[in-house]
Amino acid sequence: MNRKEIVSRHNPVLTKAEPLAPLSIGNGEFGFSVDVTGLQTFYDDYETPLGTQSNWGWHYTGGRTVFAADDAAYQRFDTYGRPVPYPMKPEDKAEAYHWLRQNPHRLQLGRIAFRLLRKDGAEAKLGDLENVRQELDLWTGVARSAFALDGVPVEVVTSCHAKRDAVGVSVRSRLIAEGRLAVFLRFPAPDMTHTSWSKAVFPAWDRDDRHRTVVEHETSSSVALRRTMDEDGYRVRWDWAEGRLERTGVHEFTLTGAGGDAETLSFAVGFAPDRDPEPTTPEEAEQTSREHWTAFWTYGGAVDFSGSLDARAFELERRVVLSQYLTAIHSGGSLPPQETGLMYNSWFGKMHLEMHWWHAAHFPLWGRPWLLRKSMDWYNAILPLAQELAASQGYEGARWPKMVGFDGKQSPSPVAPGLIWQQPHPMTLAELLYRAEPNRDTLERYADLVFASADFMVSFAHWNEARRSYDLGPPLIPAQECHHMHEGKNPPYELEYWKYGLEIAVRWAERLGLRANPMWAKVAGAMAHPPQRDGVYLAHELCPDTFTAKNRDHPSMLGALGMLPGTLVDRETMRNTLAKVRDVWHWESAWGWDFPMSAMTAARLGERQAAVDFLLMDTTKNTYLPNGHNYQRPGLTAYLPGNGGLLIAVAMMAAGWHDGNGEPNPGFPKDGWSVRWEGLHPIL
Repeated sequence: MNRKEIVSRHNPVLTKAEPLAPLSIGNGEFGFSVDVTGLQTFYDDYETPLGTQSNWGWHYTGGRTVFAADDAAYQRFDTYGRPVPYPMKPEDKAEAYHWLRQNPHRLQLGRIAFRLLRKDGAEAKLGDLENVRQELDLWTGVARSAFALDGVPVEVVTSCHAKRDAVGVSVRSRLIAEGRLAVFLRFPAPDMTHTSWSKAVFPAWDRDDRHRTVVEHETSSSVALRRTMDEDGYRVRWDWAEGRLERTGVHEFTLTGAGGDAETLSFAVGFAPDRDPEPTTPEEAEQTSREHWTAFWTYGGAVDFSGSLDARAFELERRVVLSQYLTAIHSGGSLPPQETGLMYNSWFGKMHLEMHWWHAAHFPLWGRPWLLRKSMDWYNAILPLAQELAASQGYEGARWPKMVGFDGKQSPSPVAPGLIWQQPHPMTLAELLYRAEPNRDTLERYADLVFASADFMVSFAHWNEARRSYDLGPPLIPAQECHHMHEGKNPPYELEYWKYGLEIAVRWAERLGLRANPMWAKVAGAMAHPPQRDGVYLAHELCPDTFTAKNRDHPSMLGALGMLPGTLVDRETMRNTLAKVRDVWHWESAWGWDFPMSAMTAARLGERQAAVDFLLMDTTKNTYLPNGHNYQRPGLTAYLPGNGGLLIAVAMMAAGWHDGNGEPNPGFPKDGWSVRWEGLHPIL
């Protein structure tokens, strides 16, 4: 397969500004998004914020110990005669509730932008740009931008260093010699200007008193800065080949040309948490980017749909290629990502652990397990906190929270504390890593988190003597979040996942030669049957109106056979359920990962055409923008779980699953589709 040809034919090429779709460069730990100028010049004109973010840059408003978890109000939910506390509502402790929900939040590290002047001396607007052409070379990770102002061309090359959190930029234009093109670096306050759960959380640019920017040392070609805000901070280094730097604001610095006939500016800006960043040049940044991305595309999986007759094949291939690039930048780092990755803050920049499977399960399926391994080690680091959370509710083992910052602490929320489907994720992800690298080192690396997860799961399940089976909930909120905590009982996906996760724990003990907790097998073998009515599965046992009043949000009952093998599932009942979901679901209320989830269910059922139709359904939440990001709605214009889900589904539809019949491309129609692939692996 000509991998470079497959990748390069999907390079994003823009000939006008796309305010919803800025391009990104990055290395997994650091991301930088750009407008059509190759920098962050027209920040206010872009609906998708132009972000500079990292996995290490976080802030606590007022300091790290303003409030503790015990300061929030807790509501106690009856759990078979035992009250269990959850921080769901503020009550009379609203200040603590909202502070704990919003802190820590991820920092916008700075804005690097052009200051462009028209001939009349006025600052240029986005509409003043002419002859725009911007291309992101996916094979190298380098963005090349060209435009003109008043007829004068500008050429920009932007790249991200593969091993440092640094951006390298080279600019060529006569505007530099004319004094009409300069570059400025501006830092925002750490506070947030929007706190709606459904919108982007924007940095504040007008509160100079809330942070400090100090020049640590300066030469004729570099400056080192220390940034502080409350008890947090970071370092910045700006290096340039030639030019003059001037402080133009309390938190702003501007680089102009060297004077005379100089028509070039060449510089690099680096960021680091606790030490001066290493000096970097644009040439070094570009070279490391080329090496990094060429290796990325050369190894791992690849898919070619070019021989297909279905008119949608090219678009699916575009989504596949761009999703690999975007998830490597935004989801392949040392922390589980937030849902918008390193683009901008959603939900205060915090991670949603129920999404980690969607973000990262595809990495081993596409032959890149090391990208999942980087974030899996974080679970080991927060294991003591997860054990404390379980103990605080009277459970054994470790309970993984839903919404967390880098510190791993549970966030108060009207929904998050009640979810349970994130609980088996670390076990499943660890199993995927073991299948990729089946050795004792892998087992020992993740055994503690697998076993502690299982201990909580058997502690959480409730024995129903009348049915002689184990129930889940109430209280719980299913993956389909439009249900009340006190009524969630036996949702099909969670039942199947509980069984599957516990069986993983048993296998891991056997592989290590250890004695398994006998309750793991006992509970796994006696889970309640998924509830059904009129020949279709319900959202949960107490939801008879699933397909009338609750036919919105996630059709998560499908996940019991698709994402999972479905050992508790009757296939014909699930086939009926899939058809019912297709016909009556409010798809405008769904989310980006619901479409690949439905496709996976169709694939396991042998419904090949339905699998493709679900995967490429023409609806708002399944839109993929010119930059490859999965659009959801205003304020949520980048949604990485959709990209990751697409890759999981395509890998499964091509390479199949471990208990399948081995038929090639089991999720694609035999007619109209040519699917050539290499380096993919079956899903569990």
